[in-house]
Amino acid sequence: MGMPTQSGEFDAFYAATAKRLVATVYAMTGDLGEAEDAVQEAYVRAWQRWSRLTREGDPLPWVRTVATRLAISTWRRKLGRVRAHFRHGAQADVPELSADRVALVAALRELTPDQRRAVVLHHLLDLPVEQVARETGASNGAVRTRLSRARKILGERLADVDSTFINERMSSHG
Repeated sequence: MGMPTQSGEFDAFYAATAKRLVATVYAMTGDLGEAEDAVQEAYVRAWQRWSRLTREGDPLPWVRTVATRLAISTWRRKLGRVRAHFRHGAQADVPELSADRVALVAALRELTPDQRRAVVLHHLLDLPVEQVARETGASNGAVRTRLSRARKILGERLADVDSTFINERMSSHG
C-alpha cells in the first residue's frame, strides 16, 4: 500500500488547515467557488510533493502560495465575471466569515490585488512583513508600502462600519 503515515499526516494537515485557507483565498479574491477550486488544486499539488514539503518544514506557506497564485490567475482570466460578482455582492454562505469579515472582504475589493494579498496575509493571518514579502515575491519595503496604502483606503471605506474585529485587527499591527 505504500506510505500510510504520509496519508495520515496529509489528512491531518488538510483537516487542520483547509477551511481557514479557503476563507483566506476567498478574502483575497471575493469568489468562494474559485477559492475552493484553487485550494483543492493546491492540496492535490502538495500531496504529490508531500515528502519533500514536509522535509523542508511547514508545508502551509507553500500550499497557501500555490492556492493564492491559482486563484489570482483564474481571477484575472475571469475579470469580467468577477467584476459583476463584486457589483452584486458576496455569497451569503461563507466558511468562518463573520459579518465583520464580510464587511472587510467588501472593503478589500477596493484594493489592488497586490495590496489585498499583503493585507490578508499580514492582518488576517498575522504573518510578519518578511514572510509576506517571501510569499509574494516582493521586497519588505514594497510590502510595507502596500500595507500603508491599503490601510488608508480601508480606513476610509470602513469608517462607517461598527466593527471591533476590523478596528482591533488593523490597529494591532501599527
